[in-house]
Amino acid sequence: MVWFLAAGATSAGELLPPDRPLGEVIDHYIDARFAAEQVTPAPLASDTTVVRRTMLDLVGRGPTAAEAKAYAANNDPAKRVALVDQLLASPGYLRHQVAEFDVLLSTRGRSELRDYLTLALAENRPWDVMFRELISGDESDAARKGSAQFLKSRIDDLDRLANETSVLFFGVNVTCAKCHDHPLVDAWTQEHFYGMTSFFSRTFENGGFIGERDYGRVSYTTVYGENRTAQLMFLTGTVLEEPAVEEPTDDAKKQEKEQLEQLKKNKQPVPPPAFSRRAQLIDVALREDQRDYFAKAIVNQLWNRYYGYGLVMPIDQMHPENPPSHPELLEWLARDFVAHHYDLKRLMRGLVLSNAYARSSRWESSSRPPQALFAVANVRPLSPAQYAAVLGFANTSPTQFAGDLAPAEYDNRVRAAESKGRGAIDKLEYPSEGFQISVDEALLLSNNERVMNDLLKNSHGSLLAELVANPDHRAALIAAIWNVYARAPQDDELDALVVYLEAQPDRLEERWKQLLWAMLTSSETRFNY
Repeated sequence: MVWFLAAGATSAGELLPPDRPLGEVIDHYIDARFAAEQVTPAPLASDTTVVRRTMLDLVGRGPTAAEAKAYAANNDPAKRVALVDQLLASPGYLRHQVAEFDVLLSTRGRSELRDYLTLALAENRPWDVMFRELISGDESDAARKGSAQFLKSRIDDLDRLANETSVLFFGVNVTCAKCHDHPLVDAWTQEHFYGMTSFFSRTFENGGFIGERDYGRVSYTTVYGENRTAQLMFLTGTVLEEPAVEEPTDDAKKQEKEQLEQLKKNKQPVPPPAFSRRAQLIDVALREDQRDYFAKAIVNQLWNRYYGYGLVMPIDQMHPENPPSHPELLEWLARDFVAHHYDLKRLMRGLVLSNAYARSSRWESSSRPPQALFAVANVRPLSPAQYAAVLGFANTSPTQFAGDLAPAEYDNRVRAAESKGRGAIDKLEYPSEGFQISVDEALLLSNNERVMNDLLKNSHGSLLAELVANPDHRAALIAAIWNVYARAPQDDELDALVVYLEAQPDRLEERWKQLLWAMLTSSETRFNY
């Protein structure tokens, strides 16, 4: 079912062959759009920008000065592939992806799913398997421990549970069809909203366990005042048959309540129903003729994460009236994702190995092209965890990451640096569509002396201590810029910084601290560019 394709687009049978590398396919379709629009894209970004961007996206931190310099000095044409594969195999990859998927799937970023995600992502569990485990709520197997938190955190509002499931796994926000048919999308009717809600209408929590009743109907009133009983309807309009069930008597309900109380007292799970509506949702969403929504939604989510703008925008409006900017590309990526058993790591690897991903974010002409063309890289605000890691590394002396360290010790020092900034900015807002730096953040980073003093300590192993002790101010500034920005300094900025630093030689440490703080709170540090 190829409902995304715009008028005149190729069908699934005419897509590029399935054996092509993902990065190559991405560039084929992106470049074809450039030719059609007569747009010359921005050049590729510098090596230091690419390594910083890639490390922030895959492991949640920027490179150390040594890592940035080594990558820039490497003349091997396959160095990007080697970098990406090294990052995907590192402990930092798991930590960062757990944090990212926790934000994606949890409510208000409360880390409800972190234990489950750590297990699942550590073994690169396929996305369809994770979906099945999250929606089933069955934790009888140790490998699924914590998966029921997806349902538990939303169980008090079944309409919300249904809509957030639809948004997160199918890229469709159906709330606009709750009270009436969608005003702009003919395909979304009240039947779709209540059909999706029906999959969860019998779900409840009992003593910390997810249960599901064998009975219960969803009724609603149309805008014309007609009362209807909702059918089990998936987003495609497919209606699922289910066995007819009589509403139990009051005595039967009383007996059921007593049984549930006993199970709760005994800390035992609720027996599964004879017919599970949630199981029907899982099955229909993954059916070969129905899975377009499921596959394309996560492809679009990850594309939006790494490119700063989805192939479909907004990302929760994947419907026939809102076609993707590159329909064949989305179709090919979704087909490839399914063919490779919903392998998230493989998909992420391909997304960051294209030329489109590696473009410069600088646009020298006066009129910047639309984001949907991907002719120039989007500047993206860092998440709180990424920003904390950048701040922590910035005031860690590069000597702490000597090249002769054993891998385990190196990662221990990486984790220590990552954690330095968390206490200072753990309350910062996670960036989303239309994100702007808040007044609270600006005030925190400009006026809170405790934050600055916590991050910029003149102590053993800190960059500040190393800079203060270096009598060659120009050489020290070069080291500071590499450590904070992961790039070589420019002559004019070096000249200006030397003047600032030496203006008050009797307050050298304070000048260094203020200079580092200005660098840490600058836009160059705050954004992935």
